[in-house]
Amino acid sequence: MREKDTARPAAEAEADGIIEGRNAVIEALRLGTPIDKIYLMKGDTDKTLGHIASRARAAGIVVVDADKRKLDAMSRTHSHQGVIALGAVREYVTVETILEAAAAKGEKPLVVVCDEISDPHNLGAILRTAECAGAHGVIIPKRRSAGLTAIVAKTSAGAVSYVPVARVANVAATLNDLKKQGLWVFGTAADGTTSLYDADLKGGAAIVIGSEGDGMSRLVAETCDFLVSIPMKGRISSLNASAAAAILLYEAVRQRL
Repeated sequence: MREKDTARPAAEAEADGIIEGRNAVIEALRLGTPIDKIYLMKGDTDKTLGHIASRARAAGIVVVDADKRKLDAMSRTHSHQGVIALGAVREYVTVETILEAAAAKGEKPLVVVCDEISDPHNLGAILRTAECAGAHGVIIPKRRSAGLTAIVAKTSAGAVSYVPVARVANVAATLNDLKKQGLWVFGTAADGTTSLYDADLKGGAAIVIGSEGDGMSRLVAETCDFLVSIPMKGRISSLNASAAAAILLYEAVRQRL
């Protein structure tokens, strides 16, 4: 009985895409296992952890410094040895791939850009709505954002398998690139000067959804062509990020019918 209880946390961690321990993470890197992020013990100068960090960065994997308390909280096996990797359920694509997919369908691009959506359940819900609404892809930042982890996959109800997701180093710079390629950028903001139902979403459009607590960052908001407000008739002044994404996406669907 005791042996079975010990095995359960490791099995649950594997199912959730959590890879713990130095040898396990090194082996995952060696095999080319898709990895979303690697968390390393902050301040630890151990050569093995340094090797993991350099190998991960060379492979384009985000490396995050974390204190022992965070690693202990993430750990299922309680033997993380200063390193935990989060597996990615699928590989990321490029922004160009998303735009090419729209062109191949003969459609104006409809893209969702998530500005630091850190809650994996919100990102999963956004992916699910994006797939249902026929969006061509989703763009997320490399840092301060949830990635394509097992939790996101579960929340997306399988949509993660169908919606291309690009991960970029700089959201504002990416929006400027999209504008150069003919897309209009619509940011959601409570104090937006454009009403949702006045926004023209029939052309190429990038819909920007801000973080759960603070909304869009200042630079991202300044990069938008339009700041769109959703009519609020109740006493609460804001919507969940995934709900806001759904409302804008389906207004775009309505306009494009």
